[in-house]
Amino acid sequence: MTSKFRACAAPLIALAVFALFLPGSARAEEQNLVYEVYTGGIHALQAHMTLKSVNGRYDIVLEAKTRGFLGKMAPWEGIFESHGWIEKDGIYKPELHKSTAIWRGEEEIKEYKYKRDGHFIGLTEIVDGKAQDKSGLTAELTDGTTDALTGALNVLVKVAQGGECAGSEEVFDGKRRFKQIFVDYGVTTLTPTKYNIFKGDAAECTIEVKPVAGEWHKKPRGWMSIQEQGRERGSMPTLWAAQLKNGSPAVPVKIRVKTSYGVLFMHLAEFKDNERTVVAGHREKE
Repeated sequence: MTSKFRACAAPLIALAVFALFLPGSARAEEQNLVYEVYTGGIHALQAHMTLKSVNGRYDIVLEAKTRGFLGKMAPWEGIFESHGWIEKDGIYKPELHKSTAIWRGEEEIKEYKYKRDGHFIGLTEIVDGKAQDKSGLTAELTDGTTDALTGALNVLVKVAQGGECAGSEEVFDGKRRFKQIFVDYGVTTLTPTKYNIFKGDAAECTIEVKPVAGEWHKKPRGWMSIQEQGRERGSMPTLWAAQLKNGSPAVPVKIRVKTSYGVLFMHLAEFKDNERTVVAGHREKE
């Protein structure tokens, strides 16, 4: 189970940061959120996220790590961040995407850089202090791509406008190019629980990754394996997104992933802005 968790941890966290900012706001917008991940009755992971937008720019910073028994068996932690521009038409364009992942003491750092016109500048990768050769990247892998977080923002902008949670972007992750596809399933009314603070209507959509180019294995691994396990069980990875107050950015409020090991849920357990703090009952007791 621990190896399976390691394989899907990073993409799951990427789903957690599918947040949405109000385009072009001159006033700084900031939200702080805590997500808790449960699988098979185990509190497996916790993530702290800060979202900011000001003067036509956006910033996302997420820190996450395994916890409890799983934290001892599969000690993983990561920091994921994206920084870039919000165009006048509401399109998000990355300038820098950075991921730092630590697995059993080994650190892997990746930095992706882009021009404002969308041109991919390059990738820097350092594994356990040693720089990796990335000179052989081809246009087939990188041209016209974005990072996974920014790609999601451009799909979810429709949610804030009352539209469907649907669309697609192509993403380069350092080795592979893939299409990130959102399929709308309408609006669902959610009720708060001891694990999740959200109450109200949320846009529901599934998320699918389709290979385009790069180093893909014949047998699905990592996120692709988790995704296909869900397909076999009649449910692709599913996201619910909503605004927490009128005029504010929309954020993910719940994620569900079905696997051969059981159902994994990511819950919005805490929200804080300049006006209030809301905490789920289960989190308050811990």
